[in-house]
Amino acid sequence: MDSERARYQAVGGSGPSSPTPSGPIVEATVELGALKALLKGQRTSVLTGAGCSTESGIPDYRGPQGSLKKRSPIRYQEFMKDAEARKRYWARSAVGWARFAQAQPNAGHRALAQLEAAGVVTGVVTQNVDGLHGKAGSARVVELHGSLHRVRCRPCGHTLGREDFQRELFELNPESTTWGAELAPDGDAELSPAHVAQFRVPPCPACGGILKPDVVFFGENVPLPTVEAARALVTDADVLLVVGSSLEVFSGFRFVRAAAEKGMPIALLNLGPTRGDALATLRIERAAGEALTELAQALAGA
Repeated sequence: MDSERARYQAVGGSGPSSPTPSGPIVEATVELGALKALLKGQRTSVLTGAGCSTESGIPDYRGPQGSLKKRSPIRYQEFMKDAEARKRYWARSAVGWARFAQAQPNAGHRALAQLEAAGVVTGVVTQNVDGLHGKAGSARVVELHGSLHRVRCRPCGHTLGREDFQRELFELNPESTTWGAELAPDGDAELSPAHVAQFRVPPCPACGGILKPDVVFFGENVPLPTVEAARALVTDADVLLVVGSSLEVFSGFRFVRAAAEKGMPIALLNLGPTRGDALATLRIERAAGEALTELAQALAGA
C-alpha cells in the first residue's frame, strides 16, 4: 500500500486533511449546458472508468449490473501465492478473451479522441485495461491499471503479447475452445469448477516463472512512474472531467483529490453517485456515449 493511500485511510477520507470542494456543488442533472460552459476554452484532462466501456459490451464491477454483486475479482496476493487461483484465473481468462479482444470503441471513446484532436482534451487517464481509447484514436493515454493485451513474467519481466499467449493456452487446453461462458469484467468469464480443474497454465518461456496479465490487480500498487504521469496529465490541465467511474478505487480517486487540492473545477459524468461527489463542481447523470458525443458536437464541431 502506498503512503498516500495509507494517509487517506488513516483519516477516513474526511477531516482537516481532506480538500475542500472545488466549487459549488450542483445537483445531478441530465442537461449538458453547464458542462459545455465549464469546458469551453479550457484545457480538460479526463479520467475514465468502466462506465466508458460498458457500451462496447465490456461489463463493469460496480454499475447497476456490476460483477461485484456476483463475486469478488482475484487479488494480487492470491494470484501470486496460490497455484490453483492462478489456474482458475487463466482458465476463465482464456475463455473470455476472444469476446473481450473483439470489443470495439464506442461513441464515447471516439468523442474523447475528437475532443483531443480539437485541443479541448489534453489527454486521458483510464482505469480500464481494454485499450479502447488508443484504438479510438486518443493520442495521449495513461493506462493507470495496465493493459490486458500484454502478459508479463513477475520474476524476470519477460513480456508476451496476449494473442501469442492465448494461442499457447489453447494449444495446451484444446478442449477449452468449445467452452461457453458468460463474459465478466476485464476479460474474465464465469466457468465451472470442473472446467477449471483440468486447465493447464504454461510457465514463463524465459525463466519458468509466474506469468501474470500486465494489469494492476486488486491489492496491488500502481507503479509510481504511472502514478506520476497520470498526476501530471491531470494537474497540468484547467479542468478535470471524470467519465464512467464511481471512484471507489483509490488509484483513480486520488487524482480527483489532487485536482480539488489545486482548486480545479471537477465535472463528473456517471450513472449514479460517486465517491467524488462532495468535491465536484457539477455532476451529470447520463450515459457516457451520448453525452460525450453531444459534447464533441458542441466543442469540437464533430
